[in-house]
Amino acid sequence: MFESIAGDPLHLLHLEDSPLDHDLVRRTLQRSGLSFSLDRVDTLDEFVTLSTSERFDAVLADYQLTGFTAIDAWRALPDAARRVPMILLSGAIGEAAAVAAIKLGYSDYLPKDDLGRLPHVLQRAIESNQTRLAKERSEAELAHSESRLAGFAAHLQTAIEQERASIAREIHDDIGGALAAAKLDLARIRRHLSAPASLSHLDAATEMLQHALGASQRIMMNLRPALLEEGLVPALEWLVNSFERRTGISALLRATLARQDLAPDIGLVAYRTAQEALTNVTKHAHCSRVRVELSDTGHALTLEVSDNGRGFSPGRRGKRHSFGLEGLHERARSIGGWLDVSSREGGGTSITLTVPLSDLAQDTA
Repeated sequence: MFESIAGDPLHLLHLEDSPLDHDLVRRTLQRSGLSFSLDRVDTLDEFVTLSTSERFDAVLADYQLTGFTAIDAWRALPDAARRVPMILLSGAIGEAAAVAAIKLGYSDYLPKDDLGRLPHVLQRAIESNQTRLAKERSEAELAHSESRLAGFAAHLQTAIEQERASIAREIHDDIGGALAAAKLDLARIRRHLSAPASLSHLDAATEMLQHALGASQRIMMNLRPALLEEGLVPALEWLVNSFERRTGISALLRATLARQDLAPDIGLVAYRTAQEALTNVTKHAHCSRVRVELSDTGHALTLEVSDNGRGFSPGRRGKRHSFGLEGLHERARSIGGWLDVSSREGGGTSITLTVPLSDLAQDTA
C-alpha cells in the first residue's frame, strides 16, 4: 500500500463516461488495499474545472469519451494541472494512439482488460512523478543559489574595485605627493651642498626616493589603472609594455577596436583578464613570446592572450592555476561574456575573453 506525498489517502480523478467502468476501477483499487478517494467526471468542462481547482495525486482517463478524447482533455489543461501524472485507462485504442498520448505527456497506458495491474501502474506513475518534481525543485533551488552566488560575486568584485580605486587615490594623493615633495626638497638641498660625502648620501637618498615613487606608481596602476579612463587600448599598451620590460619576454599587442565607448565594466574586465593572463604567463608558461589581440568585430569584443610556452593538459592543471582561471570565468560571466582556455603540453596556451556587444553594452552617459 502507498499514500500521497503528504501521507494522506490518494486523491484520484477519473475521467470516464461509463459508470460501470468507473465502478470496476474503484473495486480494483479497493482490493489492493489502497487508501484513496476517486472522483468521476465525464465532460471536458468538468474535467478542466476540477483539475484546476483541486489537488489530485493522479488522473485516470478513458481515451474515447462522448464528444472528446483524452488528447483533447490533455490539451485543455493549463500547464500547472499537467504536473499531475495522468494514466490512459481505456479499451483497445491501437498502439499508435497510445504512443501519441504518451509522447504528449501521459505517464502510461493500461488496457481496461488488464485492470489487475492498475495499482502497480498507479504507484509507479506517482513515484516517478514525485521523483521528477523533487528533481525540478532541487534544480530550481540550485539555479536560485547559483544566481545569488553570482550576484554576491559581482557585488564583491565591484566592492574590490572600488576599494582598489580608493587605495590608489590615497597612494597618489598622500604617499605619491609626499615622495614627490621630498624629492624636490632634496634637489634644492643639493644645490647648496659641496662636500662630496654629503652629495653622495644625498644622491643615494634621491635614488631611494625615485625607487619609492616608481613603486607607488606601479602599485597605483595595478590597483586601478588610470589609463583606463583614456580607453582600453592605452591601458593595454601600458600593461603589455611594462610586462615586456619586467620579464624580458617579447610581448606584442594588436588592437583593432572600432568602438571607443565601451561600458566601464567591460573595459575593466577586459583589462583584468589580460592582467591575470600575463601574470599566469610569468608564473607558469616558460615562454619566449606573448601575443595580446583585441578586436570588436562581429558584434562582440574579443580579447585573446596567447603564448608559445609549455602549455598544460586539462587533467594536470594545478589548483592554483585553476583558481585564477575560475576567477576570470566569473569576471566574464558578470558582464554576460565567457572565457575559453585552450592549451596542450608543449603547444602553448591561449585565453580568450568574448563579450557580446550591443547598444546597451556601450557607455552612453
